[in-house]
Amino acid sequence: MSFHYFAGAACRALTARKDGPSLYDVCDPVLSDAAGGDPHLAKFYQTALGNPALRILLRRAGLPELRDEAKLSRLREALTRARDEVEPDWAAVGRPIADLVDSIALDHPKPPPVPFNAALPQGAQIDGAIRDCAQHLLGSYRRNGFLPTYAAFNLIGDPDFRGRELIMALTGLNARGYKNSSLLFNLARVFIARSPARAVVNPPWKGIAEPMWEPVQIRHRSAYYDAFFIEALLSYVETGLASPADKIAAERAIADMVDFCVNISREEVEGIDGARFNVITALAPAPHPRFSRYFAQIKQDLGFGIYVPDCDTTACSISAATQAGCTDPIIDQPLLDFYSGYQVRAGVNTPRVTVPLNDNIDYEGGVATWIDNLAGERPYGNDLDPTLNLDILEVSFRNLARWKILETPARLATVHRIIGFQKRLAASGAFANPRSHIYYLPELYSAYFGRCYAAFLALPLSAQAAIDPGGDFDFIRHRVLSYVKGELMAAEMNVFDAALALIALGHLGADPRSFAPALNVIIASLGEGGRRGPFRAYEWNKMKTPTRILVGGPEVTSAFVLMALAAAKRAMARG
Repeated sequence: MSFHYFAGAACRALTARKDGPSLYDVCDPVLSDAAGGDPHLAKFYQTALGNPALRILLRRAGLPELRDEAKLSRLREALTRARDEVEPDWAAVGRPIADLVDSIALDHPKPPPVPFNAALPQGAQIDGAIRDCAQHLLGSYRRNGFLPTYAAFNLIGDPDFRGRELIMALTGLNARGYKNSSLLFNLARVFIARSPARAVVNPPWKGIAEPMWEPVQIRHRSAYYDAFFIEALLSYVETGLASPADKIAAERAIADMVDFCVNISREEVEGIDGARFNVITALAPAPHPRFSRYFAQIKQDLGFGIYVPDCDTTACSISAATQAGCTDPIIDQPLLDFYSGYQVRAGVNTPRVTVPLNDNIDYEGGVATWIDNLAGERPYGNDLDPTLNLDILEVSFRNLARWKILETPARLATVHRIIGFQKRLAASGAFANPRSHIYYLPELYSAYFGRCYAAFLALPLSAQAAIDPGGDFDFIRHRVLSYVKGELMAAEMNVFDAALALIALGHLGADPRSFAPALNVIIASLGEGGRRGPFRAYEWNKMKTPTRILVGGPEVTSAFVLMALAAAKRAMARG
């Protein structure tokens, strides 16, 4: 959006007629200089919602129904209980806020249709874009000593997160600070979404993946991100476009990131049967995540003090290390033995999913996200994401022989259950519904399925037959291709959408002529990032709680575009 857009939107928000009590009229009597009770609630309010900039923006955002003293009192009473009670009834506390959340209307992006452009870019343009992305990654690594990723808050929240989901979060999350932040962020959402401030906080955008606006981005490092940067640089080397100096620089960066994944981010946990495993934590101990001192304190104040390992970071890190030729003993662990303890089996351990925000899907056979640390902490409760389960399949295929999966019936059964989970998603069409996903978009699921399918096809035919005797992967492939070509690429795309579409098409054996729309968007978008890189930052993954938190960055966009173009180049060479 242009400066004129934001200036006009801000002016309308600052001059709007106030129609009822504001967020600060509601909360100040309870949470400003609050004494006693849980100190975090008041601190979170003052840090995140009571800051001067947001106060100015929302000072005229009022809700007319709160002129009713009974409703206003009920709301303040809920906040008081959240502040003062040792063990609040979170469902009761959240009910008044949930009712307000249900009064807002948010929708997922619906890009307009576009005509099919069949003209393919020149090969030199594709090679040039690959080199531009690679130079961006290598240059950023050289300057920073790592490849940064950024987090940004969108205070309007996620369209799939309504009052029902708020109650789920408040009762299913474990850390009190996380409950506090979810409660207050969702209260603030209402005042933003129902006022002219909405246009400032949530401007329109092109395509599906949300652009990340630059203000208040938190730079950090995680093994999950490093894993995909490793894959991107491996893709660059495999294209044959790297100069000898670039190849050496890429290999050094890859080795460093592999070490960050499997050593610095390593954490020991206990499996369901008491056996110990080494897994990969979401955020390594300080100072490795590279937060600034300011944001490290803000993170603590906002209730994100405890991070635990997760199944996705573990799978992607081990996969990247495997692809890079790592020989650390952590690769030899048969992780499926560990994952089986987090796999949902109806009637046995279904309650493992305590935050079922996507309960429109059948969890049977899926593996939950978060791993209890040795202290037994689980601050986020647990949820279950379809895309994460693709990553578990992918790393299993890459380590099929090492983990003796075909020779071990229990491990093969774990794989079969995950494939069954994925087939039901495809058969129902639920994979294309944003609500089915916790941390990703359907377009990213499609790209990750392509990545998983490529690892599957690399196996011997006998292994493919044992893993997928019913041809489920081919069934899913057709459904995903139909979505990518018939929905995603039939509409207006931004460059991140186009990269994800191209990754899916390239890995799933689509006709190279179908690549044209995505390739043209990528080539036309070169330079949009200005001084920060070839492209802008877009939504790669997200949190829905405590509010919509996007993760991405210019380097992330370059990495995914590089992987997409490399996949397309290989497919086009095959014809």
